[in-house]
Formats: sequence, C-alpha cells, structure tokens
Amino acid sequence: MTKMTKNEYIEVEPNVRLHVTDAGEGRPVVLIHGWPLSDEMYEYQYNALIKNNFRAIGITLRGFGKSDKPYGEYDYDIHASDIKTVLDKLDVKDAVLVGFSMGGAIVIRYVSMYDGAHVSKLALCGAAAPIWTQRPDFKYNLPKSDVDELIELNYRDRPQLLANVGNIFSATETSLNDGIKSWLYGINLSASSYATAQCLIALRDTDLRPDLEKITIPTVIMHGKKDKICSFDLAEQMKAGIKNSHIIAFEKSGHSMFLEEMDKFNSELIKFAGK
Repeated sequence: MTKMTKNEYIEVEPNVRLHVTDAGEGRPVVLIHGWPLSDEMYEYQYNALIKNNFRAIGITLRGFGKSDKPYGEYDYDIHASDIKTVLDKLDVKDAVLVGFSMGGAIVIRYVSMYDGAHVSKLALCGAAAPIWTQRPDFKYNLPKSDVDELIELNYRDRPQLLANVGNIFSATETSLNDGIKSWLYGINLSASSYATAQCLIALRDTDLRPDLEKITIPTVIMHGKKDKICSFDLAEQMKAGIKNSHIIAFEKSGHSMFLEEMDKFNSELIKFAGK
C-alpha cells in the first residue's frame, strides 16, 4: 500500500532528516530540485502527476527548504548518497528520476554512482551538466569567475544574490508573474547560507563528463532555448554524452520551463514516465 503523506521526514544519517513529499499511487516519479530551491518548486508537477496515476516523491536535499541543514559536505556524492538512502527506505522500484538544474547534475551522479539503483528512466530538466562552468576543453556556459562572485555575494547580501538569480530565471523578467516570483524567492530564502555557498562550489568545480557514459537507461533532456543559467549548449553536450537520450526543446522558456511552459512540461514528463 502506498502511504498517502504530504509531509514526511526521512533520516539519512544520525540527526540529519530530509523533507520528503510523497503522494499519489502508481509508478513512482522522484523529483530532485535545483539550487537553492526545495521540493516545493514542484507544486504544479505534483498535482498533474497524482491526477495521472503516478506516485510523486519530492526529496528536499540537505541544507535546503524544510530539510535539516548540517555543516559538512555538500558535494554531489553526499546528495546522491542521501537520495539512495531515501529510496532504500521507501523501497522504491522502477522509478522515473527527475532532476532540475543542480538536481539534474546530482541525478546524473546518482545514476553513475549506484548503477541506476531503484530507477529505470531519467529526466534532466535544465540540468547544470555535464559541467556548469567553462574549462580549457569546455567552452560552454559560465566562466568560473562569475560563480566566485555569486559565492562572495552570498556571504555579503544573500537576498540580493537571490534577487539577481530571480531576474535571469526565466526568458524575460516578466515571463513569470510577481506572485510566482515571490513564491520562488521565499523558497530560496529558506535555504541555509552555508549550503547555498557549498553547492555553488560543487556546481563550479564538478565535471560530470565521465558520469554521462555510465548512463544506459532511457533519458529525456528537457531544456529552455532561452536559458541564461544553464545554456542550451549544455543540453546538446548531454545528448552527445548519454547514449539513450533525446532532447525536448522549450522554445519560449528560460531556466524555469516547468513554470513558463507548465502544460507542455507536465505533459512531456507524464508521457515519458508512462511509456
């Protein structure tokens, strides 16, 4: 029997509990949020998934939202390990694993680290992968110095950092209405300052190119054509690196395609999950 709980905490290590939304019955769809959001970002996906006979499981990573906020490691490995613990404890099988932005990078690491345990499909949505920052052999997306400035601003004026990110989150500053923007801002504000910075370091420094070739499950790459946070080039790089993958482009969207083109996003996700 699937538990119908809207507000559950799962302990991933002593004194570290993660907030998990777990609702609906059917094939599990596990959703991992982006930086510095929480599983609450998927409010408008949960409703659609439940209505279409899926079990929606949203995991808030340590340091964010309503999850505990310990000091310590915040690299992709620790987040992948936490996800594994939650899926073990919930005894999830044959899931569709969805990751947005930093969550997309983390689910790539999860599938490569644990050989796709618990999951049979992968959805990468505006994923910050295979690398979020430029390298001598990778000319895409942001220079590392831009991220250093974000980290510095986090320690000086975190609300300003969140406002700046909010301004480039969608295709234009008016793509999302003020209510939705302030809702997202509130979620972001609930992250810990420490986790916000540590995850920026992981985003800046992690190279997932070796992880891509370990992914063999069917993978959909959903990406906004006008994304200013994870440029569309990244989608093409992921497709080149993941064998069994295809891209669905969101022509009108920036980074927040799950809100900017919500109906298309939900129907594509449901179609992919239902195959």
